[in-house]
Amino acid sequence: MSEVVTPFTLLIIEDDLDVAEMLATFFKEQGYRVLTANWGEDGIRTATEQLPHLVILDIRLPDIDGFEVARRLRARRRTRYIPIIFLTEKRERQDKLQGLQLEADDYITKPFDIRELGLRVRNALSRARRESLTHPVTGLPQGALVEEALAHWLATYPALSLWVVGLRHLEAFREAYGFVAADDALRAVALLLGRQLLDAADDSAFLGHLDLTTFVLIVTAGPRSGLGERLARQLDQALGLFYRSEDLQEGRFEGSRLSVVLRSFAPSTLPDSVAGLRAALLELVEARGA
Repeated sequence: MSEVVTPFTLLIIEDDLDVAEMLATFFKEQGYRVLTANWGEDGIRTATEQLPHLVILDIRLPDIDGFEVARRLRARRRTRYIPIIFLTEKRERQDKLQGLQLEADDYITKPFDIRELGLRVRNALSRARRESLTHPVTGLPQGALVEEALAHWLATYPALSLWVVGLRHLEAFREAYGFVAADDALRAVALLLGRQLLDAADDSAFLGHLDLTTFVLIVTAGPRSGLGERLARQLDQALGLFYRSEDLQEGRFEGSRLSVVLRSFAPSTLPDSVAGLRAALLELVEARGA
């Protein structure tokens, strides 16, 4: 098995000290950074604080079982999308189904071939890396794909216009209604923005994420096209539907209701490097929304 080039971090949650040491030694030799925990609660704490790229998780642990560990990791936004490989003596079909229901990336029973485990870890990381190019909630491009689009805009302006849409107060909404409702609201904004692109039949258009709550929209329509006013009106109407009417009537979210900050930009007002441009866009939208 070839050595890992990128220093991925693995977290091994295993109460058998001999197995944990054997796994740690093997993966360190492959170029990984390895963290270990022998108790479920310790594993959750380590995953939350250090955000490993993948977790190898035993099911039988001294305090809480691996299913509960996985359930808590999936329930927290910070650790929700970390790939998990169950490593266990449990061979029953029901146990495997329970692991898959918790969105485990793989399920390996003991005894196991460590080189096979190494290949499964590599494949899971490769899948996660590919998926990191798209946002897990909206499915829109992010990361390197957005940077490529920004570079294209810098090179082709004024043929294309750049708009940034920032969704404000999503955290307050999530605390009140839960992460599922918050994901639905974020997805609704993405769908509405995407619909604008379809309606415009703009082959040059691009829509992606600058960060979790900030979208970048690159289209031919400029600031005087009326696009900004239409989007602001439609988004405000759509976001209002996510609240319970009694909450709005009682003014519960006064000053912290979901809303958008929408701006268009010209290169002359921004840095000419992609990294500088991305940072400046986020800073300007944040300042506008404050």
